[in-house]
Order: sequence, then C-alpha cells, then structure tokens
Amino acid sequence: MSLFRTKKEQSISLEIDVTDLTESQIRLIRSINTMLNHVVTTDSEDEFFEGSAEFMRMCASLIKQARFATELKGANDIPYADQALEYSMDVLHEHILRSKVVHFDN
Repeated sequence: MSLFRTKKEQSISLEIDVTDLTESQIRLIRSINTMLNHVVTTDSEDEFFEGSAEFMRMCASLIKQARFATELKGANDIPYADQALEYSMDVLHEHILRSKVVHFDN
C-alpha cells in the first residue's frame, strides 16, 4: 500500500494485489509510486525533468518484466514488450503533438 499526503493532510491509499508479482516487480512498483509523488511535488526544474525521465524508464522496465511479455508461449520469439513500448511511445507522441491531456476527473 502507498500513502501520499498533500499539504491539506489528505491522503490516497493504493492497494495492489501482489499475489502474482515477483519481488522485483513489487520493488519497482514501490519505486514508481515514490518517483511519481516526487515528480508531481518537486519545486526543482532539474528534479522535475530527471524525475520524469526516471519515472518513464521505470514504467518501461515494469512493462518489460510483465508476465505477458516474459511467460507467454512463444514470447521468446516475439518481442511483445518492445512492441508494447513502441506502441505506447507512438500514442504518447500523438498526445504531445496534439497537446491533448487526458483528464480523469468527473
């Protein structure tokens, strides 16, 4: 579980079922949560840019470690993780070019 606090002392609790995850995946998810919190709260330009890049790198690493990409029959013959990352980057690039921001608020 991760706990984030705002200046108003509000918090968000995230629960993730880790039953089918490896120890490495669990550690990486914890690191991703920590980095995400750092990126959205930092006041430093350097930390914002470097943290954003590190966050994206960690997300890519988690995708590469996903069960679908590593254990699926025939996964060794087809680079699913690389294809998923390339597809993700294409979609992200389209959002950047269109200045389209996805909002999840109601």
